[in-house]
Amino acid sequence: MGKIENMNFEIILATSNKHKLKEVRDILSPHGIVLYGLSDLNLPPLQDKEGDSSYEENAFIKAKEVSKYTTYPIIADDTGLEIEALNNRPGIHSSRYIEECGGREQAFKNIIHDLEGRDRKAKFISTICLLNVEDKPLYFVGETWGHIREEVSQKDNGFGYDPIFYCEEINKTYSEISEQEKNQVSHRAKALKKLLTYLRIYGYISK
Repeated sequence: MGKIENMNFEIILATSNKHKLKEVRDILSPHGIVLYGLSDLNLPPLQDKEGDSSYEENAFIKAKEVSKYTTYPIIADDTGLEIEALNNRPGIHSSRYIEECGGREQAFKNIIHDLEGRDRKAKFISTICLLNVEDKPLYFVGETWGHIREEVSQKDNGFGYDPIFYCEEINKTYSEISEQEKNQVSHRAKALKKLLTYLRIYGYISK
């Protein structure tokens, strides 16, 4: 894929999650990037093939799966909530943990219970893998620090673990802020900003 001049840079996000697609699209589109989800191009949904070793591995697995069907540039991310007192769990198994608990509500209850009387420090980490631009996968990482609330926020504007993660940069939970505010401070936003810097430096985008 050559460098793009005076036109939009088209890229695929390896996800069928409409919330994630909107979040990433909102961050990238002002920079001349057209972002497609899998369903936009009638590509098959991802199979559950995540590994157990790292965010980088999981992001690469997702991007590599999509690369079987297209030569478009592809980005895939793997994100986790790491809670220090729980040995950085649920970590790379964050999505799986919610499923194993039967949903978010029970997952939140379990985490809050397990943290009674313990340090509540936590961070979100997001790793993005970029394929079909260079001859090797490229990775961009973003982190946001905070702590786990003692109770679930009554506002639920976000998704995932947003109602229990209190972001120290904004002194609110992720679920208590607007999408625009979250896109300034979130772990995924920070990783995407590094991606944008790379694309800009190497001439793939101009904004």
